[in-house]
Amino acid sequence: MIVAAALPLVAEYGAAVTTSQIARAAGIGEATIFRVFQDKDEVLDACVAEAVGTDHVLRELATIPLDEPLTVRLTEAAEALRAHLERLGTVIGALHASGHRRGRGPGPGARDGNRNGDGDGDGPPRDSRAESFATLRNAVVELIEPDRAALRLSPEKVAAAFLGLLFTRLQTPAPDADAPLTPAELIDMLLHGALHHPENA
Repeated sequence: MIVAAALPLVAEYGAAVTTSQIARAAGIGEATIFRVFQDKDEVLDACVAEAVGTDHVLRELATIPLDEPLTVRLTEAAEALRAHLERLGTVIGALHASGHRRGRGPGPGARDGNRNGDGDGDGPPRDSRAESFATLRNAVVELIEPDRAALRLSPEKVAAAFLGLLFTRLQTPAPDADAPLTPAELIDMLLHGALHHPENA
């Protein structure tokens, strides 16, 4: 409850958010926060852990009906993943911009100070990123599996390509004159390529 209430505030204010703001949003007394967390930094660390975690988006992917057409399934998956990645980017970006660094020792949301091996302790460890990607890929594979017979590539390869295209779309700013691919365009590119079909050429 505390972390859920804190997340939108952290996204807006970064490390400048106060525990009194968080308490008001959660509908609790400020002292209750300190019965769960040692201090505000532990609350912020827990918010990062929640934003990085994939449990929420995996639940959303699991609710997509497998009897829908493949394009519909992948469009819904793209929207769920876009929302997840944008929330992650907003929370991490707001904290980074306001000077917060993860990892100060044990606690409900604390992280090992240099688990990602790059010396700054401000992101998930590399093995955690790989594990998260594999978990997301497996969830997308389940959505693609009903159409295995219609695909030239395995669902595993299609899922990896789908995630690669989606992540690149979200992480690469488009030139001012060119809007990024919409989820529908991305999925059309994935399933049908960029070339005109011979009958339409």
